[in-house]
Amino acid sequence: MKKAISALAGVCEHSTKRERITRLILLTTTLELLTSCGAAAQTSRADSAKSYVARGNQWMKKGEIERAISDYDLAIASDSRSADAYYNRGLARSRKGDLTGALGDYDRSIELNPRNADVYLNRGVIRYEQGQHDAAISDFSKAIEINPRDARPWSNRGLARGKQGAFDAAIADFNQAIKLDSRDAKAWTNRCGARFLQGALDAALADCDRALKLDSRIAVAWNNRGLARREKGALDGALADFDRAIELDPQEADFYINRGRAWLAQGEIERALSDLDHALMLNPTGAEAWLFRGAAWFGKQDFSRAIADFDQSLKLDPRLADAFCNRGVARLMQGELAEAEADFARCRALGGTLKPGAAELMEEMKRQFKRKEHQR
Repeated sequence: MKKAISALAGVCEHSTKRERITRLILLTTTLELLTSCGAAAQTSRADSAKSYVARGNQWMKKGEIERAISDYDLAIASDSRSADAYYNRGLARSRKGDLTGALGDYDRSIELNPRNADVYLNRGVIRYEQGQHDAAISDFSKAIEINPRDARPWSNRGLARGKQGAFDAAIADFNQAIKLDSRDAKAWTNRCGARFLQGALDAALADCDRALKLDSRIAVAWNNRGLARREKGALDGALADFDRAIELDPQEADFYINRGRAWLAQGEIERALSDLDHALMLNPTGAEAWLFRGAAWFGKQDFSRAIADFDQSLKLDPRLADAFCNRGVARLMQGELAEAEADFARCRALGGTLKPGAAELMEEMKRQFKRKEHQR
């Protein structure tokens, strides 16, 4: 089994930068925790509106979201120009999962009071989560302009910039966040991730170590350190880190993918399959889980199942170069030369890299095919 896995790794380049970003998981949990949850107390034209806002805030503290929203509704009915009422209702709606309603409230609050940095911060979080990274960066930048001493928008902007691949800019933002709040474990975690993506593995490890000293309950920090350790070849340490990440957050599919990849690197095919199966149970739309489970089936020399998984990964992400590379190798093993050549060509067109072993294997298969033709 180990030999088969090594053969696959030898002809196909895994871990492109794009894939690493997918697996890094720097993002949503940290952003949510960085969101301001306090209720502002600004000047309002109606005392009754202030009273409703205050009561709504108490309901929010108790977790009574619907009652809080009802009070904020009454505050707005009393004074339609209460920026606080719109802002706080936006917070409540966001917590409820009504992001469209929350965005509308934040927009209105900003119209009424464009100098509340927290509104931009929270609107930026939602825009980020919706994939509107330019808009999120704009909101975080405005929050920084209003209050440059607040570490949160710096850290959030770093996340958004990292999502766009601007890692130098992201690290600069994390640096500033850490300068403003050196005990913010999430900022250290995120800088660890960005440094990992840049290939600065020792610096990444140092940042994750610091994050975990500050707060050992951050699952993402364990995951990120595991990624860096795996990249350095420290597989036992990486597996221990992924174990801890999964213990803290057993519903995160990417943690199982990462641990499954580490098991693959150790030649532990059955354990890898178990983790990748679990990842697909949690998130069947994850192209990478199908990709690496295909690699595991290849390791068991079950080329038909491997090809089926590579097919599924390409349905989910038609630009996943590694899936074409790997499917090409599996097709070679089944003697499908023309199909393999087509996959290798598509792999290269998408920027994938084939190691020399792939071309050598292809030429050997062609020679074998020609010999068979001559013998007929």
